[in-house]
Amino acid sequence: MPAPEAAVPMASPSPGPIVAPLVPAGVPANQLPPVVLAYIGDAVFEVYVRQYLIANIVRKPHELHRASTRYVSAAAQARLLRRWMPLLTEEEADIARRGRNAKSGQPPKNADPGEYRHATGLECLVGYLYYRGERDRLERLIGLAFADDPTTSEKGPDHHE
Repeated sequence: MPAPEAAVPMASPSPGPIVAPLVPAGVPANQLPPVVLAYIGDAVFEVYVRQYLIANIVRKPHELHRASTRYVSAAAQARLLRRWMPLLTEEEADIARRGRNAKSGQPPKNADPGEYRHATGLECLVGYLYYRGERDRLERLIGLAFADDPTTSEKGPDHHE
């Protein structure tokens, strides 16, 4: 008769990021092309928005998608970058400007070209902060997107009963 298998303990969740930034060796984040920073910044911003919506609102998948567009559209990201500008360091503002001024192709048909450029600036800054490992700074800035969200309880998104 075989011996019963020992239970394998489950790994506890790590306190670190789910996806760790991997940049080319020897290349500082501020030397990556702005479109590269915006490319990863777009994905990082989207993950934060999705996590926020799932954590704070019970929704069906099609409702999650519709709600996410409130935050990830070019217009919404351009507005958010304008809110961030007075809070940014000189270096952060420079990264956002580089992203805004980068040649990133044609904006989608439904996006205003100016808003699209500003959204690219926001995504560039998000990518830069992500690659530098500045998680606290990134989360404080992204949190401003949700600061006036009526779907969050009066007690705030961090309140747990």
